[in-house]
Amino acid sequence: MITLTFPDGAARQFPKGIKGSEIASGISPSLLKRTVAMALDGTVADLADPIDRDAKIEFVPRTDPRALELIRHDCAHVLAEAVQELWPGTQVTIGPVIENGFYYDFARDTPFTPEDFPAIEKKMREIVARDAAFTKEFWTRDQAKDFFRGKGEAFKVELVDAIPAGEDLKMYRQGQWIDLCRGPHMTSTGKVGTAFKLMKVAGAYWRGDSNNPMLTRIYGTAFASQEELDAYLKQLEEAEKRDHRKLGREMDLFHFQDEGPGTVFWHSKGWTMFQQLVAYMRRRLRRHYEEVNAPQVLDKSLWETSGHWGWYQENMFAVKSAHAFMNPKDETADQKVFALKPMNCPGHVQLFKHGLKSYRDLPIRLAEFGMVHRYEPSGALHGLMRVRGFTQDDAHVFCTDEQMEAECLRINELMLSVYADFGFEELVVKLSTRPEKRVGSDALWDRAEAVMTKVLDKIAAQSGGKIKTGINPGEGAFYGPKFEYTLRDAIGRDWQCGTTQVDFNLPERFGAFYIDANGEKKQPVMIHRAICGSMERFLGILIESYAGHFPLWLAPEQVIVCPITSEADEYAERVTEALFASGLRARADLRNEKISYKVREHSLAKAPVIFAVGKREAEEKTVTIRRLGSQAQTTMPLAEALAMLEAEAIPPDVKRAKAAI
Repeated sequence: MITLTFPDGAARQFPKGIKGSEIASGISPSLLKRTVAMALDGTVADLADPIDRDAKIEFVPRTDPRALELIRHDCAHVLAEAVQELWPGTQVTIGPVIENGFYYDFARDTPFTPEDFPAIEKKMREIVARDAAFTKEFWTRDQAKDFFRGKGEAFKVELVDAIPAGEDLKMYRQGQWIDLCRGPHMTSTGKVGTAFKLMKVAGAYWRGDSNNPMLTRIYGTAFASQEELDAYLKQLEEAEKRDHRKLGREMDLFHFQDEGPGTVFWHSKGWTMFQQLVAYMRRRLRRHYEEVNAPQVLDKSLWETSGHWGWYQENMFAVKSAHAFMNPKDETADQKVFALKPMNCPGHVQLFKHGLKSYRDLPIRLAEFGMVHRYEPSGALHGLMRVRGFTQDDAHVFCTDEQMEAECLRINELMLSVYADFGFEELVVKLSTRPEKRVGSDALWDRAEAVMTKVLDKIAAQSGGKIKTGINPGEGAFYGPKFEYTLRDAIGRDWQCGTTQVDFNLPERFGAFYIDANGEKKQPVMIHRAICGSMERFLGILIESYAGHFPLWLAPEQVIVCPITSEADEYAERVTEALFASGLRARADLRNEKISYKVREHSLAKAPVIFAVGKREAEEKTVTIRRLGSQAQTTMPLAEALAMLEAEAIPPDVKRAKAAI
């Protein structure tokens, strides 16, 4: 007999080998009907699996969040069956679940196109309507290879060969169609439902190797309900409108080109926004941090000492002098290898080490808006979101062990305040614990994780439930555990931005120390922290979250002054000068174009405020104001308009500080 414990804590004994479906049926036919899988000790499994050990058991309904991956996995199998029914002879390869959906790779002489989607989706709905049961079978390798060879499925034969010796070879049948799969699956194809959609096609090399055949990859998505699917498709539509690359072109903010892959060519407007963001962060740091700057290029030996050369080398750019590069055998040339810094921390340790430090000096907080370079594959580059050269709002706190908890809480308070200023109220903070490959003793890791767990509990308690917290097991940095801050934007997308990382390793490697109260040398704790992370990426997130409709303080151009006729040009220039004198970023558009054309053009470029001025405005010393996103116009005295916009353009941190006086 085995003992199974149910979610309510009740424990019951059952014969060893009983199936989950039998237990559900015995409890109630309605439970069996709504259950699509079970979870044993938290691991999702087929409902028809025999249970041969004591475990905690849960029955997973289709509406359970854990079932979403099963819905998508099963939908991939339904897609593959539909394709082979419609185009016999097409080879199926692999079809995994991915973020927000699934894909399946197919080998066919004629690649699939989106024009094939209606026929495929129709056939998929037919298969779902058949409601064929998913049944698992265990085959021998020879059985499976003979079966797939007989069907001309060469890729499946290769997959069978790749399964490690001793691992079960599972085949899942759905009606007459069968596929090699690890599982688990729901109980039948009918449980997939009809809330699915094929999204796009792409080419994909078999196993990601360009020496292998090119396959056609069909991407799809699926949800538990049509409402969820519709909401997702609407989010995608909205995200396309908000794409920072599209808005960057329309607003003339930045561009990329082949000669500088993964590096940003900032235009004047974009650079203005970037500098406004940096200026905001500088103001937030100036009371408690010292801003420093470490070299861009450092000798390879420093990166060997830090451990980055061994742990992170594939992501680093190494450099030599041009002469040494062109003349590698010239013994008179400096043949030293240097590296463009991928991060600021080793440089900050050198700054900490410069001069003797006492415990009375701690904590020492060093901040830098440092340009770093990291190699990213060209296929992974994505506008401002994934680049090779970027600016970190990086800081490192050197403190005593006893100060570590307070410093982590202080950093958290600053982060939450910054995110709130940009409208990010929904947050998730997760603690990433020790990875399998790491440096430092277990005792140090135990201490760091204990402190950070305590801090995480306080973050959750102080937020009153507004901030979700959790654990990412094994996802810490190689040198220490870390907090990861994930923000939710205006259309519900999540972005991982800030980090706080505790590091006992780097100070030890570089021999950093301070003199404690007993006059002895002691190693400091080093806390790495970034709030925006990459300033470029954070700005990309802001562009998309605000959809280009920036708060006035952040907008690259705050006011455009447009004369209605050339008679008002002189007044338009005087108004522009008055705006400048008020500290506002303004420009006069004196082109010989109709006012309607100017308004439309500047609205497309997301100018937040347009002043229209004509003969009457010049005579009355007024301006006619039009706001971005509104058809309404308001005429008011120039002095009143200046005062209104001057107050509106005050950054949130400055406004808060003034209100506190």
